[in-house]
Amino acid sequence: MAAGDSFYIATPIFYVNDVPHIGHAYTEVAADVLARWHRQSGDDTWLLTGTDEHGQKILRTAVANDSTPQAWADKLVNESWLPLLQTINIDNDDFIRTTDERHESAVKIFLQKLYDDGFIYSGEYEGYYCVGCEEYKQLDDLLEAESGDYAGQLVCKIHTRPVEVLKERNYFFRMSDFQQKLLDLYESRPDFLQPDSVRNEIIQFVKSGLQDLSISRSSFDWGIKIPWDDSHVLYVWFDALLNYITAIGYGSDDDNFRRRWPATQLVGKDIARFHAVIWPAMLMAAGLEVPTRVFGHGWLLVGGEKMSKSKLTGIAPSQITETFGVDAFRYYFMSAINFGQDGSFSWEDLAARYQSELANGFGNLASRVIAMVNKYFDGAIPSPADYTEADLGIQWVVKQAAEKADAAIQRLAIHEAIAAVWTIVDELNGYITLQEPWALAKDEANRPRLGTVLYTAAEGLRALAVLLSPVMPDSTHKLWSAIGAAPELGHLTDQVIVDAGHWGQLPPASRVHSIDALFPRIESPEPAGV
Repeated sequence: MAAGDSFYIATPIFYVNDVPHIGHAYTEVAADVLARWHRQSGDDTWLLTGTDEHGQKILRTAVANDSTPQAWADKLVNESWLPLLQTINIDNDDFIRTTDERHESAVKIFLQKLYDDGFIYSGEYEGYYCVGCEEYKQLDDLLEAESGDYAGQLVCKIHTRPVEVLKERNYFFRMSDFQQKLLDLYESRPDFLQPDSVRNEIIQFVKSGLQDLSISRSSFDWGIKIPWDDSHVLYVWFDALLNYITAIGYGSDDDNFRRRWPATQLVGKDIARFHAVIWPAMLMAAGLEVPTRVFGHGWLLVGGEKMSKSKLTGIAPSQITETFGVDAFRYYFMSAINFGQDGSFSWEDLAARYQSELANGFGNLASRVIAMVNKYFDGAIPSPADYTEADLGIQWVVKQAAEKADAAIQRLAIHEAIAAVWTIVDELNGYITLQEPWALAKDEANRPRLGTVLYTAAEGLRALAVLLSPVMPDSTHKLWSAIGAAPELGHLTDQVIVDAGHWGQLPPASRVHSIDALFPRIESPEPAGV
């Protein structure tokens, strides 16, 4: 995309009914990395996240905790969800709650338009309902429990808990009217829904036939009232999906809405159906653009199973950040897992990557270069003399890494972007080993060559600081200060990331500063009790 374009990215809004785990943090960090990259590319960037606070599941959890649903939601947002963003260093521009007045008002405007235009009608519905999913289920979505407390009962495949049979008069959205329009969308815009595995699954689902969607409930009252019939509240998913437009001014600020919409949306693959079928159909009915892209990333697996709040198998992000630090958390989950595929987490793999890639690879490189500039040039970045083939090779690696990383980010291939940037780390470490600056320093006649080697290494660190800043903002800020870049080049986040591969930006004579280890040795990689 051209610099200066609008880049609006949104995470799904998360249920507040329990504390967040690393699966939620994974989505948040991915969106944050993409947003930071686009900000540093000069794009008009906006990152939205938030919480989904209506529905039967929230109501029941609140009652079980002797609370009202609003008080329960307030407690969890303030004690768990907002602190999560600080724990993993998310630089979001807005946080939407579905109990916000701005959201509820805009939802009613949207609903009334669809009703007035004939896309909503009254009817009767009976079906299997999973409270955990907040969704009616088809028989194919269920299985009969063979053992345990629910033996012989039909249970949801996702939550493995019994479904309920509900029969009530509801309002329906004419989703079946949009079957062919959705198929045309998927065909004409292959990038609208990614990765291909999710796209193919959704296409087959839509081809099998769409039914009209029940969008109201009258059996409980925790939700947004239907504007023409306050005996019904809006179906929680219909409510929640609208956050992506209510947060940017739909129904209240037309200029900002036009400025921001449409969005790139990151979702877990298990909720891709809502975002790639129901959501675009809703928007089509309202005469609005569909999202730029819906990307259904894979699951984080622990012990071969998806983490789950309902099964109490989640790992809190703080369990990791308190041991390894925030930047290591962000780096690990963005680099170790191919974004779009399932990935397994283990403490052993995290510890091994931390030591080899961050401590020994990147961190040690930074410490060595700064120490040698201090030792051999009294802390001033030397001026380079004539470049040799080895030096030009590093320059080519840096240029290629920056270009490949940016191309990968445009595809949302965050892991590929990091891998491209990491070639600079590997090549610089090899370059220093081969050039032996400590040996060059023994002979004054080699001083011009020594200066070229250390300038090349320091300029490589400059490029690394810029290119890795969206992934590891704290560590790269420390590195930026340590190589003395700020006085002449300005703040790290003001650097144009797509220009990071242009050689020679670090001014000679910049003063380096001693730096503590960016990634200190971890003696006990796994917290007690885990």
